[in-house]
Amino acid sequence: MNRFPSFALSLLLVIAPAVSFAASKTAEKFEVTGYVFTREAVLAPGQVDPKRLTRINYAFANIQNGRMVLGSPADAQNFALLAAMRNTNPELNVLVSVGGWLWSTNFSDMALTPESREVFEDSVLRFLTQYDLDGLDIDWEYPGMPGAGHPFRPQDKQNFTALLKELREQFDAAARRSGKRLYLTVAMGASDDVIANTEMHKVQRYVDSVNLMNYDYYEPGSESITGNHAPLFTDPADPRAVSADASVRAYEKAGVPAEKILLGVPFYGHEWGSVPERNHGLFQTGKAIPGAFLPFSTIDGQIGPGFTRYWDSASSVPYLYNADKKIFVSYEDPESLKAKCKYVRDHKLGGIMFWEYSSDLSGKLLTTIDNELGIGEAAH
Repeated sequence: MNRFPSFALSLLLVIAPAVSFAASKTAEKFEVTGYVFTREAVLAPGQVDPKRLTRINYAFANIQNGRMVLGSPADAQNFALLAAMRNTNPELNVLVSVGGWLWSTNFSDMALTPESREVFEDSVLRFLTQYDLDGLDIDWEYPGMPGAGHPFRPQDKQNFTALLKELREQFDAAARRSGKRLYLTVAMGASDDVIANTEMHKVQRYVDSVNLMNYDYYEPGSESITGNHAPLFTDPADPRAVSADASVRAYEKAGVPAEKILLGVPFYGHEWGSVPERNHGLFQTGKAIPGAFLPFSTIDGQIGPGFTRYWDSASSVPYLYNADKKIFVSYEDPESLKAKCKYVRDHKLGGIMFWEYSSDLSGKLLTTIDNELGIGEAAH
């Protein structure tokens, strides 16, 4: 899409209503955002159920030479399949997520100046138009921080805000021209450091949702002990005192309205080895082992004999422990998801976000969300 000449755009902004499309959701309707991460594979028809989602965030587009580009040769075909799903569920919106843990390398340089941001923003509008998408999810991990070793600088804090403000202005102008609303969301880490390196009280003005990544609080190899990787509430015995509830409250204190926060949930678990039997392995020393990342489909009935399921009532999450093999597994299951959906309702959050779709082949977790938040009822 060619950007309007500056004088024409200025005229359009004068005569058009000065309305931002970054609207809040109503309390009765929740967003269910599912990340679809194909790992360069071509999606098959029926692989994604559009009736149980309000948004699909397709992961990931990349940034090259300051522009948003396809992440895989399969993306164009996958975008066409996902866009066609709106015929089945007219309430479904298909967004592309750019960046992620490994592809956040070029965010800091891209966002550095108004000129570099303009190049990116123009490429985004062209990209969304070309592939008939409904918006963009910015997954910069993380402004002002190295993430997986990416370049970063102190100016990222203000540049992140400027990027989102300018994207919102461009999206609103495009919507006034075409009549099609474009969504803008951000994926945010659930830590105080991320909040400190952003201006969330400003950022929230320009985005439709903050997809809060309430998982990986404990990861094998990152911490010296085991722990709940997606606790809903803080366990008093947790030496790090982390939880989704604490993160939500921190983001609200930073200025993000509850209705714009999507509670992030994992469709996967983490596995530690060499874990002593004390407290069934919870908050004990452990080591990273091969295959430590476990999709829910692997955990659910397939992890093998010798594992016992335990429930951390303080945190409202399950965990598994194998005393013979000294293996500890932290994960999400339907019971913990039901508690998190209740939390979303009770705290009037915007909805649920999950990573990621292919880790729940049985559909048990998505069915739980659907049953608790009622997403699929209108679409069925």
